[in-house]
Amino acid sequence: MTTATSLPVPDEDDELPGPRVRGDGDPFDQDVLPTPPGATADLLRSLLAPMKARVAVTTLLLLLQQAAVQAGPLLVAYAIDRAVPAFRHHDHGPLIAVAVGYGLCALLSGGLQYAFVEASARVNQDVLLDLRGRIFRHAQALSVDFHERYTSGRLISRSTTDVESLRELLNEGLQELVTVILSFVYISAMLLWLDAGLGAVAVASFVPLYLLVRIYQRRAVRVYKARSTAIAAVIVKFVETMNGIRPVRAFRREAANDAEFAVLNRRHERTNGDALLEMARYVVGSRLVANTAVAGIVLWGAYRVASGSLELGVLAAAVLYLRRLYDPIDRLGMFLNSYQSAAASLEKIAGLLAQTPSVPEPSVPAELPPRATGLPGREVVFDGVRFAYRTGGEVLPRFDLTLPAGQTVAVVGSTGAGKSTLAKLLARFYDPSAGRVLLDGVDLRELAVAELRRGVVMVTQESFLFSGTVAENIAIGRPDATREDVEQAAKAIGAHEFIAALPDGYDTDVRKRGGRISAGQRQLVAFARALLADPAVLILDEATSSLDVPGERAVQRAMQTVLKGRTAVVIAHRLSTVEIADRVLVMEQGRIVEDGRPAELIAGTGRFADLHRAWRDSLA
Repeated sequence: MTTATSLPVPDEDDELPGPRVRGDGDPFDQDVLPTPPGATADLLRSLLAPMKARVAVTTLLLLLQQAAVQAGPLLVAYAIDRAVPAFRHHDHGPLIAVAVGYGLCALLSGGLQYAFVEASARVNQDVLLDLRGRIFRHAQALSVDFHERYTSGRLISRSTTDVESLRELLNEGLQELVTVILSFVYISAMLLWLDAGLGAVAVASFVPLYLLVRIYQRRAVRVYKARSTAIAAVIVKFVETMNGIRPVRAFRREAANDAEFAVLNRRHERTNGDALLEMARYVVGSRLVANTAVAGIVLWGAYRVASGSLELGVLAAAVLYLRRLYDPIDRLGMFLNSYQSAAASLEKIAGLLAQTPSVPEPSVPAELPPRATGLPGREVVFDGVRFAYRTGGEVLPRFDLTLPAGQTVAVVGSTGAGKSTLAKLLARFYDPSAGRVLLDGVDLRELAVAELRRGVVMVTQESFLFSGTVAENIAIGRPDATREDVEQAAKAIGAHEFIAALPDGYDTDVRKRGGRISAGQRQLVAFARALLADPAVLILDEATSSLDVPGERAVQRAMQTVLKGRTAVVIAHRLSTVEIADRVLVMEQGRIVEDGRPAELIAGTGRFADLHRAWRDSLA
């Protein structure tokens, strides 16, 4: 059985020679994901679909508000041409009616504007809440290989900077756009009704403005995509530097990092400047067209008023309408500014959400058979497995292996031998390019992810702890565990004493990445977590490589407890870890070159015996 869905990137243990090429070859343009045609529009529709009724109410409020606003110039025209002449003849009624009508329109416009802002704000916040939640959930659902090639800084950029661009568009830009469109419809209709000639000239003046908008839009697309990529690169560099601040200080990387950050910062500055320049060109051009049109219409209207073919009130209303129509043109430019930024951001978010896990859930999950009585482990079989990373070259050219239930197997070998790849395939972080990995005869690809994670657990050398209490970190392996269960697991591992000595015992906050406790203590907490989860198969990837000798011994005692009766794969660089294994595999270039019990291999003349002698000599 073959699959072509896995496109992983090797870790440093399995690195292959050759350069990595990402994006379009630009070293700073590494956050571009392919966006399927129509994905951006589909995303926007799916965000707004649950809010159709609320969007309709919001739109109606804006329609009524604009109707109230646009009634003003009509009242002015009536006042000049009808109410003022009547007032001269001592008829105060029309002028009073105009004043009352204008006041009512102002009050109605203000009230409707308030209602619209409140309703639209609620819709906008719900859209953004939904979008952030989607990004977070989808990022967690994507496979490990995706996260190894798409950095956390870029994910942060998607959920912060890009969502913020969309917020600006929803909160400010859309209202401006709808206002301009409604103003154009209302005012064009009013001008044509007041005077067909003036209306026709005003409508004709929108042709050059439309062309100007189209030119700006085409040029701005490129600029804002570049700006979005540039700010993402700045965030990535900042996050990477802060996460690695210790090696930065230890190896005096401050100056080099500063120089690299300066390049990224200047690039961001340059793209911002390009965006401002495009905006300036649009504003200058639109104002030139608008002012020329108003001047021409006023001159022609004044001539017609003088000749008696046009009433003065109609000309005054037309000028007021034109000013109301052309004034938002600059704001339309601001909308286009926000729109292009948001469009580029939404396209990147849609590209992220369009990514599918390379390790997918099975459509019809299979169930594992019951465990054999009194035997917590399960049999593991690698059946004709082949595997290659996306950088090319097979790490496992043809791999067959059977691990009986309950057996502890240590895997050793030089860097790049394929040890970590073996562990990641067993944990189903990746799927094999060919062949199968079986757990009690069931292909891992046929198991639901939740069932697989209950059955197979990996403990890595960094023993990642989340912010929160010690008890919460141990209970991650089994969220329904009681405090008594947590403490029993810690006691079995040998971690209870140091936990009890902490300021708040099991309720002590370990802080970010478990920084409040030592590396050895973090590893013991990780083992307690694994023991509480009670997996059938346990994978230990370099579990003692970063510990000192006392810490290593404490962890080895814990390992003996947690491995008892389980099927275990122990990836080891330190040969002291191998002593607890029932069986040792020596790997080179993705193949098993030696396989046997530790004592047998040590007594032989093979590769493991050489490694063991070298390790003993290093201790002497």
